[in-house]
Amino acid sequence: MADSIGEVAGKIWTFLDQNGPSSVNKITVETGENKNDIQRAIGWLLKEDKLNIEMVGRAETLSLK
Repeated sequence: MADSIGEVAGKIWTFLDQNGPSSVNKITVETGENKNDIQRAIGWLLKEDKLNIEMVGRAETLSLK
């Protein structure tokens, strides 16, 4: 499972690198990944200090550090 979460983390990083700051929902829809895997991968990237999270309105917006 850790390998698949790492792959999803890579997809999130690549998506943000190409598209800039995005909501969790947009990342989930655009990558086509399972919402639970997206959440786990976000945790992975946060632990690795690769992401910023900011509240924009009512949505969490993720961006790369």
